[in-house]
Amino acid sequence: MSIERKIAISTLKLTKTSNALIEDIKTDAKVPLSVTSKLLQKMQNEGVINLQDECVQIDSNTRLRLAVHAVMLGADIEAVSNLLCWQEFEEIAAFALKNNGYKVQNNVRFSHGGRRWEIDVVGSKKPLVVCIDCKHWAKTITPSALSRIADLQADRTMAFADSLPNVKLKLPCSTWASAKFVPSLLSLVPSAYKFVHDVPVVPVLKLQDFIEQLPLYTHELKFFSKSFSSLSHNL
Repeated sequence: MSIERKIAISTLKLTKTSNALIEDIKTDAKVPLSVTSKLLQKMQNEGVINLQDECVQIDSNTRLRLAVHAVMLGADIEAVSNLLCWQEFEEIAAFALKNNGYKVQNNVRFSHGGRRWEIDVVGSKKPLVVCIDCKHWAKTITPSALSRIADLQADRTMAFADSLPNVKLKLPCSTWASAKFVPSLLSLVPSAYKFVHDVPVVPVLKLQDFIEQLPLYTHELKFFSKSFSSLSHNL
């Protein structure tokens, strides 16, 4: 294992709940302090981490950058994913959507067709409702498995659109004349496929680009249209 990869993994491990001292990273990685400091400074210069007062200052953005950096250095993606809190994926998706003017709701639960459903992150900005499923998966995910994941997210999104309006959810789109519901998958690292059955597979570091460009390319993606104008009196 490369020394930088060891340090990246140790840093990720030690920052799950708080900032990490360089001294503790050195000890966990079993790397000399001078080498640890040098490589952490390199990561700082590359915009991967934030160094201050002899420790790595951490937040969800930093940890996601660090996780991607570790994978790009050859770390096992399943092992790296296990060092991430599930909520961190959802937080970065919510943060990116909010930064682009979307109203965001996490862990949206609803019933439709006799089933219970849940969507990790829902972002609403007229006329779009982006429905994101945050996935941790291995490099070895098969095309058939990815196809099933994409189809399931499309099914969730269609069920979600069909279930509205729902007074319990209080979604902004229910007050619009109509909306386009876009299923999408968020992954830690790039997949071999950018789209599966017209459902976008978005690496986390490309999320901002995806959100910015989505209004221009919605017509090329799978989406579900819903008219609310005739239903508004039921809200």
